[in-house]
Amino acid sequence: MARIEPGLGELLRHLMEIVDRGSELRYQQLGLDYRPRYTPILRAIAAGARTVTEIRDTCHLTQGAVSQTVALMIDASLLERSPLPDGRKSEVRLTPMGEALLAVVITHWESIFAAIDTLEDEIGHPVRKVLSDTIDALDRRAFSVRLSDAAASRSAYPQRN
Repeated sequence: MARIEPGLGELLRHLMEIVDRGSELRYQQLGLDYRPRYTPILRAIAAGARTVTEIRDTCHLTQGAVSQTVALMIDASLLERSPLPDGRKSEVRLTPMGEALLAVVITHWESIFAAIDTLEDEIGHPVRKVLSDTIDALDRRAFSVRLSDAAASRSAYPQRN
């Protein structure tokens, strides 16, 4: 049987699982009931985002992912929602419990970035820069376009047996 190389999506999902598992273990060690998926939401709110749309724009997640996580955080009493004066949107803000949690996890985030720095030193690659550059390249030319181009160039040159 031929060996199948993992694709980009598989590698990224595996990397995410490893990072999330390590983060979850550390949160447990700190005695926190915290999910890594809360992090981009908390960071966005700490940076001044007030609506789901602002959070989405700040953290580069889909509207659906932000809405789902916000709902989980509301259920966990970390966030509360209230209507904005125009009545069309609602504001999301930290509850006192969410504010207390944010104060604790900010210190943990500093440790995360220090751990990333040591990882990048160990592997000799700036992982965050590589990922950011990859995202920028895919924003300029979508992966679907790249796939179509690759398929077209492969069909232009029939494979030899």
